[in-house]
Amino acid sequence: MNREGHLKSEQNTHSKSQNRKGWKVLAITLGACVILSACGNSNSITSDQAEQQSAEQASNNEANENSNEEQNSSSGVSAVVTPDNFIDTLMNGSKDAIYNQFSPELKGTLTLEQFKTTADPFLEGVESWEQVVDAKMNQISEVAWKDQTGTKGIRAYFSEENQIEGLSIQPLQAHEDTDAKFTKTEFQLPMKGEWYVFWGGNDALSNYHYEHETQRYALDIVRTKEQSSYQGDATANENYYAFGEPLYAAADGTVVEIKNDIPDNVPGVMNPEEPAGNYVVIDHGNSEYSITGHIKEGSVSVKKGDKLKQGDPIGELGNSGNSSEAHLHFQVSDGQDLFTSRSINIRWADQSQQLTRGNTIQGLPE
Repeated sequence: MNREGHLKSEQNTHSKSQNRKGWKVLAITLGACVILSACGNSNSITSDQAEQQSAEQASNNEANENSNEEQNSSSGVSAVVTPDNFIDTLMNGSKDAIYNQFSPELKGTLTLEQFKTTADPFLEGVESWEQVVDAKMNQISEVAWKDQTGTKGIRAYFSEENQIEGLSIQPLQAHEDTDAKFTKTEFQLPMKGEWYVFWGGNDALSNYHYEHETQRYALDIVRTKEQSSYQGDATANENYYAFGEPLYAAADGTVVEIKNDIPDNVPGVMNPEEPAGNYVVIDHGNSEYSITGHIKEGSVSVKKGDKLKQGDPIGELGNSGNSSEAHLHFQVSDGQDLFTSRSINIRWADQSQQLTRGNTIQGLPE
């Protein structure tokens, strides 16, 4: 996600092509497209990273716009592909037009012929699409759709100039058995005020955690103002609206594990050696453990054995661990180890809110 030439976070180069259910799978995330990494699964879409200097990115963006204009002119393509007409163009229009709006990084990973030979078999049998994500943050728009069977998904990222910065074509697998099982404990959100759901929901398009049993129902939450998660210098944690915000116990319980000495990252420089960063794990009974991750270094205010009531302070939100920017990672699992226990769908006290990608939600009263 690029704002005024700043490289706000990690930039990812991840390409995957394989046969599954008879058609190829393509997942590419490049250029100014940022996938907020929160969990540290080595096989997640954010596992490969290519960091660039912000000045280079700004130069690339200008060159990209000129390149797109030249290509559209030379190919005779006049209609601009936008988030609103992308699916219709993909299904019924010109794939050349879509490809012409790929960023240079995207084109460097995938040729036009490869794009067509991947997309065409993938689209076979698709009768309709349902849009499941329509989000904008830090001058990048994301749109995503599921087909009528719920087994195929498409995600695209657009710059403000309608350059396609990232594209994902992927199979979708539902986990209805675990989707239907909720915690016995009723939880409240562990922060105050208004927040933005970066990852959340019961499918991989809305929540990249969903493919992983250990983190399937995890949430990544940031704080935004005017569709941006930060202001000013993108390399300073203090410029992110979420950084330093107080965190609270989401339900009554006993602290069973903490970490408090992991340094906060410079935004965009992640720490995969300590995926959760600083964290607090609370035992709520019924084999339900909340895990609050990426806490600010030195801010954890509880210790093992402490008995907590819902709403008691536990620390401050930070950018420690395998994190690209200040954000909250929150989940409930059937054990206290983030990477060996299974994530549980959370029963929230306020069930009126949609804790899915792109939605604004209200935490505890300020």
